[in-house]
Amino acid sequence: MLKIAYSECYNHPLQEGHRFPMLKYDLIPEQLLYGGIISRSNLFDPGPLNEQWVTLTHTNQYWKKLREGTLSKQEERRIGFVYSKELVYRELVIMNGTIQAAKYALRYGVSFNIAGGTHHAYADMGEGFCLLNDNAIAANFLLENNLAKKILIVDLDVHQGNGTASIFQNQSNVFTFSMHCSSNIYSKRETSDLDIELEANTGDDEYLTQLSKHLTNVLNQFMPDFIFYQSGVDVLETDKLGKLSLSKNGCKERDQIVFKNCINRNIPVAVNMGGGYSERISDIVDAHCNTFESAIDIFGNNQT
Repeated sequence: MLKIAYSECYNHPLQEGHRFPMLKYDLIPEQLLYGGIISRSNLFDPGPLNEQWVTLTHTNQYWKKLREGTLSKQEERRIGFVYSKELVYRELVIMNGTIQAAKYALRYGVSFNIAGGTHHAYADMGEGFCLLNDNAIAANFLLENNLAKKILIVDLDVHQGNGTASIFQNQSNVFTFSMHCSSNIYSKRETSDLDIELEANTGDDEYLTQLSKHLTNVLNQFMPDFIFYQSGVDVLETDKLGKLSLSKNGCKERDQIVFKNCINRNIPVAVNMGGGYSERISDIVDAHCNTFESAIDIFGNNQT
């Protein structure tokens, strides 16, 4: 059965100016339910993550600042959110959502977290609306519990997964693959195991050609036994922040390339939603829902 991590706290009203992007966390499951793509039995509330799994990835000092609310004003500005205990609780639920999705993916082949994709968080600091790094925390959870031996993180947000790249820069059993726009580097460029930087305004044909080629090469050479897929839709031409030019159909084909490679190679995949900032909320939600539909189409009807 397809399992999807979702909690009401995902759409917590963080602060003025950020409410609109957060609406997608409620609208995605509503649209999937309305369209008969999923039923409520597919959704689960993961609850908050135990801090022992946070500090396996993040430094004790940084976690203490988050837990006790002692971030400096500069650290708070770097994150982009006004600090609150509710914000940290929300982040812990998102982190556990990706871990639990990974565990379900091991059983069913594919699973989702409606939130997640917090790839700008470093081991010792947050940035870009990311306090903790869910793909990194979940990857380390699988490794620590001997649930996977070689993990590939496929990050297809429009921005580089700089925090993820930094966390795993010296870890040979995690391969970080980030394909992003060269004009959309967030704050500091890091070095992933493979960075594919695309020119601004790159459209469907070039994007899909590059993805298919490089993903195939990485899979052949690294041979992972688990994949985390960050499926941000800020690659859309309509995105306010991104500078790529994918259509909704091109974005859907991108997802299909990833999922077909996973099922053809029998590699479980846990998916999170990542970014998406189009002017119309319907563009964001439609593109994200296409990701769920593609997974169900490719992994089979037994997913619903």
